[in-house]
Amino acid sequence: MRLRSIMLPLLAAALAALSAEVRAQESIPYVDDRSDGAALVRSLYNAINRKEYARAYAYFGDSKPVGEFKAFADGYAKTESVDIRIGKVTTEGAAGSIYSAVPVAIKSVEQQGKIRFFSGCYVARISNPSPQVPPFTPYQIETARLEAAEGPIDEAIPGECNAP
Repeated sequence: MRLRSIMLPLLAAALAALSAEVRAQESIPYVDDRSDGAALVRSLYNAINRKEYARAYAYFGDSKPVGEFKAFADGYAKTESVDIRIGKVTTEGAAGSIYSAVPVAIKSVEQQGKIRFFSGCYVARISNPSPQVPPFTPYQIETARLEAAEGPIDEAIPGECNAP
């Protein structure tokens, strides 16, 4: 009986969390577009909104500027949804790669309705697609620099970001 009183609340909590993830996935269309830097960043936040943290984490390159996966996913534990605005993207080539600097502003809605704003830059990179051989490597996020910002979201977009 004691085991049952311990297990039932744990089971209920697990089902509630799973239910929230399923609702997020059913209500938000799946987007996975790595055709340019801005599309990649939009796909990142689509994955976060759908609670697909492994997919979101996979958009980052080998250097993983966001740390280990568990810490990355745990960082969104209280996040209900995110809204993103993208500013003027700068794209340039350098040493066999194409870089896109993507200025962003983010509105994060957390549990219990807390709203936070962030502002910063993502730099996405793709090795020149023409000489690539399988497996093909699409755009990946090389750097991510975000800081807390004041809202509203449209006023938090940085004027520019610089590609390396």
